[in-house]
Amino acid sequence: MTTFFESIAASLTAPATVRSRVTVPLHFPDGYSTVAEVLTFHGLADSKDHLLLAFGDWDGLLNEAADGGNTPLVRLHSECLTGDVFGSERCDCGPQLREAVEQISAAGGFLLYLRQEGRGIGLYSKLDAYALQDTGLDTYEANRALGHGDDERDYTAAAQMLGAVGATSVRLLTNNPDKAAQLTSLGINIAEQVPTGVHLSEANHRYLAAKRDHTAHTLDLPAAVVPALDPAAVEPVPGPAHEEILARVDALIPRLRERAEETEQLRRLPESTMSELKAAGVFQILSPKALGGSGLGVETYAEVIRRLSRGCASTAWTAGHLAEHVWMLARWPRRVQQEVFAGGPAPLAAATGAPVGTADRVPGGYAVSGHWSFASGVMHSEWALLAVQHNGIRMQALVPVAELELLDVWHTAGLRGTGSNDLTAQHLFVPEHRVQDWALLGAADNPGSRIHPDPILRTPMAILLNLVAPSAALGAAEHAVELFREGMMVRKVKNTVETRQSDSPLAQARFSRAYGQLATARLHWEEAVRLAAGLGARHSDLDDGGRAAYRLSLALSGEASAEAVRLVAAGSGGSAQRLAHPLQRIQRDVNVLLSHPTLAIDPILEQAGRGLLGLGFTVPSF
Repeated sequence: MTTFFESIAASLTAPATVRSRVTVPLHFPDGYSTVAEVLTFHGLADSKDHLLLAFGDWDGLLNEAADGGNTPLVRLHSECLTGDVFGSERCDCGPQLREAVEQISAAGGFLLYLRQEGRGIGLYSKLDAYALQDTGLDTYEANRALGHGDDERDYTAAAQMLGAVGATSVRLLTNNPDKAAQLTSLGINIAEQVPTGVHLSEANHRYLAAKRDHTAHTLDLPAAVVPALDPAAVEPVPGPAHEEILARVDALIPRLRERAEETEQLRRLPESTMSELKAAGVFQILSPKALGGSGLGVETYAEVIRRLSRGCASTAWTAGHLAEHVWMLARWPRRVQQEVFAGGPAPLAAATGAPVGTADRVPGGYAVSGHWSFASGVMHSEWALLAVQHNGIRMQALVPVAELELLDVWHTAGLRGTGSNDLTAQHLFVPEHRVQDWALLGAADNPGSRIHPDPILRTPMAILLNLVAPSAALGAAEHAVELFREGMMVRKVKNTVETRQSDSPLAQARFSRAYGQLATARLHWEEAVRLAAGLGARHSDLDDGGRAAYRLSLALSGEASAEAVRLVAAGSGGSAQRLAHPLQRIQRDVNVLLSHPTLAIDPILEQAGRGLLGLGFTVPSF
């Protein structure tokens, strides 16, 4: 007599039949032994060589289940060559297989060994995903970067196998809700979902956390499995060098241009852009080598921002600040580094210093309150670095973004894709170890510089904080001049006799002026980068004259970049005023960049003049 569940299964899946049965004794490296009856099948939906391993008195258990008694314990185990055979600790597959065999052997039931390597993407693609994970992506982001789905497994064949042996109601051994959902939809009754153990190690903590956070696996994990942070005890993993990083960034530029309008509309970076930036290693360029970062310097950092801005200024701004904030986190004491870098070499954090909040002493830490603006990158961040003040001393508090209220206020003319929204908190408790003196963190001699030998950590914080806006302005201006040149070679201007704009002497002169402004911007920018580049190796800061020259060069570079864009936009006709036109977007982005304090020309000219004349600064933060 056909049961209710059998009839449902028959309607949803074609039947499979048992092809062969063979008894196989099993012996595991830890000494555990048991016996399995291994079944193969005809008629599986995907035609793969899946196996069903039957343990215990499974025939008797099926008869008992038919009479309303106990149901067999079942595990769907997807093949994992690296974990099952070679004992890889990057996942928990090997320990789960070993655990499942023992549990099912004791209770009676089935282990379905499914040939769906790498959550269905295949062995080679899984190894490619591992390589991307080494650059900072989690297991799901790596799949997406390769063009795959988060999980491509289909359990139709599993339902067919269970149906072929008459197991239409099971106790499912899993932490994965998708397995239960798919089997249920395929007509298999899940009488109980039995959790597997949590097989945690330092190597797989981030992998398990991603399964918990992305696909709702029922996993109870500690906050972190702390990696070693003693550089002498850690073999650095070589990250991409300067030229390789730049080549990766150049490859992104066409796609950033394609997504520039989408980025504006989303008012944050698209997930595809974030995945590509992570895969390219952009966020870890300033991260210490001992933590898996690239440990590169000022020249690489500034050039990456400049080149990203040739594709999309909002992307350059966001990526530049997120990479910079990784570097800021690496300046904190060891305890905080162990916490935030446990998940990889590039923890993402927003940072905001205006207006400054308050921090009141409470037992064990501080009660932090404030309303902070311009939190660039917050839409993609796990942490926030907040400026606070306690007893007249400026400090920085490190807070999980999830504990803050995010205000959606970033509605601007330019840089719309940065999502630089506001954050608020009222009497939020922050542990004492996550609040530090700003002057200590910002100095050349900071806690992180005593842990890691990378010279970039000895670069004073104010130096890098001033580089993003002028680098982004220069890259955007370079894109604008490139677009202008392309347009001039083909564009016919109304009410003129020339066949194309480039044939006009006036247009030729305009292009020369824009090109000259761009050359000026580039020379000032290169001079500023040169001044900054050697500071980490010397473990020193610029004197007043050097700081004045540095800030002045950056401001003049930004001013010349903006003038180049203005000349281009004014000579590009009415079509360039459409909101979707790249030149219109570039013009709006650069206008917003020039309003940033790092490029605000009037106060910079005043303070730079004082510094160059030896009169001292009247603005201490300059």
